Amino acid sequence: MTSSTASSAARFSGVVPPVATPLNTDGTVDHGSLARLVDHLIDAGCTGLFALGSTGETAYFTETQRVEIARTIVETTAGRVPIIAGAIELTAGRIIETARALTAVGVDAIVTTAPLYTLNSPAEIAAHFRTIAAAIDVPLWAYDVPVRVHTKLSLALLMELAAEGVIAGVKDSSGDDVGFRRLLAANEAAGHPLQLLTGHEMVVDAMLLAGADGVVPGFANVEAEGYVRLWDAATRGDWDAARTEQERINALFEVVFQPTGLSGDATGVGAFKAAMVARGIIDHAVMAPGVEALDDAAVEKIRAILDAHDLLPA
Repeated sequence: MTSSTASSAARFSGVVPPVATPLNTDGTVDHGSLARLVDHLIDAGCTGLFALGSTGETAYFTETQRVEIARTIVETTAGRVPIIAGAIELTAGRIIETARALTAVGVDAIVTTAPLYTLNSPAEIAAHFRTIAAAIDVPLWAYDVPVRVHTKLSLALLMELAAEGVIAGVKDSSGDDVGFRRLLAANEAAGHPLQLLTGHEMVVDAMLLAGADGVVPGFANVEAEGYVRLWDAATRGDWDAARTEQERINALFEVVFQPTGLSGDATGVGAFKAAMVARGIIDHAVMAPGVEALDDAAVEKIRAILDAHDLLPA
């Protein structure tokens, strides 16, 4: 199946959540909950979807599972919004195989990181992106996430790849707000060849004011409506309203700080999934195999935060 929005010019802006991957109690993908989540995000006003990112726990799934997840997202979306999918693998050859499998089920663009595990120079990293872009038929995005890849994509590298038409955009999860501001300025000076999305979900108002094209907030799986209101306020230039909505979101984001003593994946995605179950968005808060579950005390604290903001079902 090919999405009706698929095109070499597919564009991503606004609120583009990284879709979480609901699981059944036996660890298999819960495709029913996944389809409901996709509908929920689109109905809330999200303008695109990011499949198979960090929030989607993509690293924990097999290639077959990744393709099945992408297929469910594509088929449920049915062309309503564009879909960008993460092809996260060790090297260019394996990324190309994954990217082709994902585009075959209808995603509109591919996002990938610098090489994993291998130790590469900037020139080799540039060649990595060029090789992938030349081998796929949809736009390629760069995913700047040094906390996971241990390589920071430099301003010079990104603008070089932009000038060559190798990459169409950047999903910035670097946590480097100074670096992102410099990238926004350089991109504007070059005529805006890249679409730039921030993954820094607690400072979205500031990044939109600085010129970001949109946001990829994991927390939108829990509270998509808030991010859509924030985006709408920013679009109309109502920065007071945008800041007010950001502060509301940040108060809700405290759910992430309730689990303690767990890994980063267990804490962040685990808190999202617990909140999504509490809101009735998905059926189970099961984590990918190998990732610890939240304890009952953390789940109750998360529910209390949602309840204080009137986000629990009646």
